[in-house]
Amino acid sequence: MALHISLSHQSWSSPANPISSSDPARCCVPGTRFSRRVEFGGSSKSIGGIVRRNDRVRGQIRASMDVGTQVEAIVGKVTQVNKDTFWPIVKAAGDKTVVLDMYTQWCGPCKAMAPKYEKLAEDNLDIVFLKLDCNQENKPLAKELGIRVVPTFKILKEGKIVEEVTGAKYDTLVAAIQTVQNS
Repeated sequence: MALHISLSHQSWSSPANPISSSDPARCCVPGTRFSRRVEFGGSSKSIGGIVRRNDRVRGQIRASMDVGTQVEAIVGKVTQVNKDTFWPIVKAAGDKTVVLDMYTQWCGPCKAMAPKYEKLAEDNLDIVFLKLDCNQENKPLAKELGIRVVPTFKILKEGKIVEEVTGAKYDTLVAAIQTVQNS
């Protein structure tokens, strides 16, 4: 049984036709062309992917959780994770920087940061951006990661948390990401 994460972006898809990271044929949207995919992590690296005209390459992070189960994160987009998919994606990212947005659906500051976080993902194609809804289902992971307030942003390098930003502090988040990238 395969676990597929469906991703969408307002300017690329509609609710009736989401972009699916597991279906390359549906990833191409009018005005785009299939050109190449850069696959990071794991032992296999392949070329193939999605390129928008006048846009940068969007790579994929693929992680196998067990036999027949695979999860993907698209570089250049924010990927929703849960307690089961978070660590496999972090492991598959290897030495790439991973930024995790820990939020709740009822949090006003979280909602205010969401579009800025998506823009960061679009602008930083060498970083993996993830989101974790700190709901009851994901409570074990949120507790493991030491969540105290939302939003909390955890920056990981080689599977270890190296920076944390609490609250809706965009400039502080950008500075923390740059510090990690430059170290």
